Amino acid sequence: MTHDHQDPGRLDMESGDRRVAIAIWANGILTVAQIVGGLLAGSLALIADALHNFSDMASLVIAFAARKIARRPADSRMTFGYGRIEVVAALINYTTLIMIGLYLIYEGGMRLINPPEVTGWMVVIVGGVALLVDTLTALLTYSMQKGSVNIRALFLHNLSDALASVAVIVGGTLILLYEMRWVDPAITIGIALYVLYLAVTEIGTPLRTLMLGSPLEIDGEAVIEAVQAVDGVTQLHHVHFWQMEENIPALDAHVVLTEDGWTCIEAIKAEIKAILNERFGIGHSTLEFEHPDHAHDGAAVYGHPEEPHKHSH
Repeated sequence: MTHDHQDPGRLDMESGDRRVAIAIWANGILTVAQIVGGLLAGSLALIADALHNFSDMASLVIAFAARKIARRPADSRMTFGYGRIEVVAALINYTTLIMIGLYLIYEGGMRLINPPEVTGWMVVIVGGVALLVDTLTALLTYSMQKGSVNIRALFLHNLSDALASVAVIVGGTLILLYEMRWVDPAITIGIALYVLYLAVTEIGTPLRTLMLGSPLEIDGEAVIEAVQAVDGVTQLHHVHFWQMEENIPALDAHVVLTEDGWTCIEAIKAEIKAILNERFGIGHSTLEFEHPDHAHDGAAVYGHPEEPHKHSH
């Protein structure tokens, strides 16, 4: 029975790894094809798409490595475990997207001033191949992206690539039919703006986690009220809401008890932990209990205790 329970999880992880590995190879081959096609056709839009795909391949490699590292158990060097590496990977991937977006806007602007000769048919063919690969990669990562900021960054990379490929095909067709050479750099700028929009709107999530920000889904005031309503508790201070890694909210707090509460600390602790877990989904909490005679007077509700040297000022 135990073996049956463990197998699906392991298979699911292996299946996810396989999908990411396929996507890495597909994007690598496509990047080379697009750069060659872009140079031969004189199309900046194709090279822009190739750069975007290259960043996807780098993102996939980073995400693949992050998935592997994140599974390592906690040790003396990383007492919280390695799960946060996926958040770091997402931040790297969004940052590269922003850099590529800014570079493409600059290049597109230069080419808009003096549009080059572009071979439309090659742009359409390579753009069509790119669309197939981008769609395949987006489909491979779609079902995996809901529970992982790391894979979500990848999925958005791939989705924006697929849309960029559509734009490249449209541009190549317009060049073939109407000799509209300005379309190629204009589409490049359009792709870049879209990439920037995606990256800027999504980068906040990994930044917030790495900055130890309170999880968005946690209402801090409601949590404090619920804990203070427990019989034997008078007040909370030095409260910290944070995330150990993605989707794992945590709480550290000092809890001031009444005289009677001090005599039944274990029961109060069990009740608080049950409320945190069942009502707010906070499964990890560190609580420091204070006797009413030795409570920290005037302590801030949020943040760290004052350093000893600050008391003298």
